Amino acid sequence: MNRKEEDEKYMRRCIQLARNGAMGAAPNPMVGAVIVCDGKIIGEGYHRRCGQAHAEVNAIRSVRNPELLTRSTIYVSLEPCSHYGKTPPCADLIIEKQIPRVVVGCIDPFARVSGRGIQKLRDAGVDVTVGVLEDDCLSLNRRFITFHSEKRPYIVLKWAQSADGFIDKVREGGHPVVLSSPETQMLAHKHRAECKAILVGRRTALLDNPSLTVRSWHGDNPLRLVIDRSLTLPPGLHLFDGSTPTVIFTEMDSASQHPGVEHVRLDFTQDILPQIMRYLHERNIQSLLVEGGCRLLQSFIDAKLWDEVHVERVSLRLEDGVPAPTMPPNVCFQVEKRFGSDYLHFYRNVHQAGDKKL
Repeated sequence: MNRKEEDEKYMRRCIQLARNGAMGAAPNPMVGAVIVCDGKIIGEGYHRRCGQAHAEVNAIRSVRNPELLTRSTIYVSLEPCSHYGKTPPCADLIIEKQIPRVVVGCIDPFARVSGRGIQKLRDAGVDVTVGVLEDDCLSLNRRFITFHSEKRPYIVLKWAQSADGFIDKVREGGHPVVLSSPETQMLAHKHRAECKAILVGRRTALLDNPSLTVRSWHGDNPLRLVIDRSLTLPPGLHLFDGSTPTVIFTEMDSASQHPGVEHVRLDFTQDILPQIMRYLHERNIQSLLVEGGCRLLQSFIDAKLWDEVHVERVSLRLEDGVPAPTMPPNVCFQVEKRFGSDYLHFYRNVHQAGDKKL
């Protein structure tokens, strides 16, 4: 095995370790680290939770014989930090432990790091290799990278549609048509747990009365967001039950009377999507799930303001109703998965982080 193959082998392990931090690392990136000496792994670690030790620290702490560090290589999926945040700089620790070689998956886009960690290591005489499995490492933290590169959250659009292309019946009352199966409903709740905020329009809030919480999966509820321009939604909706924080985007200048509900005023004479993006960026919300309705979803698609689209296509036919959103032609990425007689289609938009395919 040559050096390139060996570096890729251990970087894959870094990525595997990093994914263990999926539910706890945010708003920090997921990072994995592996320490190798004489062709054997002697230490491993990942970033478990924001505010706690970084991957490099946990990997170094796991080494039983610290004397081996001076002739080891540390692999890390993201550039070691060089600044004091909630924890000391990892680059300084690597230098202190006299680890002679560092292999980095990708550069950190965060302005306070962004190449500085690598330069600090090289200035100290450390042999640094950068860009091993770079696309995979970028994809791992595409939410973090998009947030810092695009100054907005990573946006996932989600809907279910019938075999004949409708997402619901046209109705003024009653219950919504349930298109999802128990299995895909569980998957939808998993996606909610992975996003920090979830957005619906006024009509969806009124007709479906959704809770927008995580019930069929483990994890925290996302921040609930709803657009209600004139504040006409009735107070008995689940969105106002106080179970989890809710933000109402409105043009009205008034304070909410519901506990846990905040009113945020927007200028509805202008495009509201950039205003919502600015608000979420200021609140450090790195990921947004948009669940409907059709008009809201289509507005994100038309604005090219999306990163992933999850479409559940079921075998049921509705004959008529509310048409599903229309995807643009020649979408860059698509994966299809089957759940019984239904199919899930995953699309990914390629436009972030220096044209890397995240």
